[in-house]
Amino acid sequence: MSEQAAMQQIKQDIDGNPICLFMKGTPDAPMCGFSAHVVQILNSYGVKFHAVNVLDDYDVREGIKKFANWPTIPQLYVSGKFIGGSDITAEMHRKGQLAEVLKAATPA
Repeated sequence: MSEQAAMQQIKQDIDGNPICLFMKGTPDAPMCGFSAHVVQILNSYGVKFHAVNVLDDYDVREGIKKFANWPTIPQLYVSGKFIGGSDITAEMHRKGQLAEVLKAATPA
């Protein structure tokens, strides 16, 4: 995939899914501890989320870093907004802030 096509796909994934996680591996088989941690947090809320395995395409893996101007993966997007990586997601979870963000993004 070209860089331009990757950027278009990234935007479509984020815009087309209320909760979108760019991660290494899949929710069933995370390929790094940070990705596994975010999956575990999201699963604790019982929310459905779209996951993109950045290891499947180099241009997507590099493109998502440029898209958010954030150097690491995983990256969580909710309602089209960049939330953060593993540390920020975990901190928001501990403080109860993530529950509110996810609730606003998912239908009752």
